[in-house]
Amino acid sequence: MANYHSVIEKNVSLMIVLTLVAVSFGGLAEIVPLFWQKATTEPMATLRPYTALEMAGRDVYIREGCHVCHTQMVRPLRAETERFGPYSVAGEDVWEHPFLWGSKRTGPDLDRVGLRPITEQWHREHLRDPRQVVPESNMPAYPWLAENTVDWSHMERTLKVFKNQFGVPYTDEDIAEQMQKVNGEWADATEEDAVVAYLLSLGQARREER
Repeated sequence: MANYHSVIEKNVSLMIVLTLVAVSFGGLAEIVPLFWQKATTEPMATLRPYTALEMAGRDVYIREGCHVCHTQMVRPLRAETERFGPYSVAGEDVWEHPFLWGSKRTGPDLDRVGLRPITEQWHREHLRDPRQVVPESNMPAYPWLAENTVDWSHMERTLKVFKNQFGVPYTDEDIAEQMQKVNGEWADATEEDAVVAYLLSLGQARREER
């Protein structure tokens, strides 16, 4: 056995190949069973689909790169749960495409931001000039969001894709109702309105769970 170890340890290429094989088997053993566990494949009972306004806000949030600095994944550590709330579970994000979990926190985690005692007006002021409400913030300002109206041209198709391709439980009636709002009360909504609606929706499944 010592001779085998000696051969492997002296052959870098062989060491790399065997390491990759070992890691691959270990990864498969941990990951594959998750595909059959309800906790990772089924939504929480309290989870609801995004409204068209929230969906538009999520699109703007991704477009502006907000997810690069803000994670949406509370880890199961005491320091995390005391600050941000209950740790994240897969059932909260089964309808997220793309999902916005991550590991980089230039800014605070936002997975539970909708549960915090933060008003809609605070979010608006924070987006327009972060340092007015958080003096030490290094977040850039997004004043143009209050000036740009939402582009609704692809929203009906987006909702149908999430329904048909990703399994989000929108009914035809739900989509028709959302499009009525798009063409009515939300017709002149700004991108700021949409982003704030999206932020306020984050974590609401956990509020309903309580």
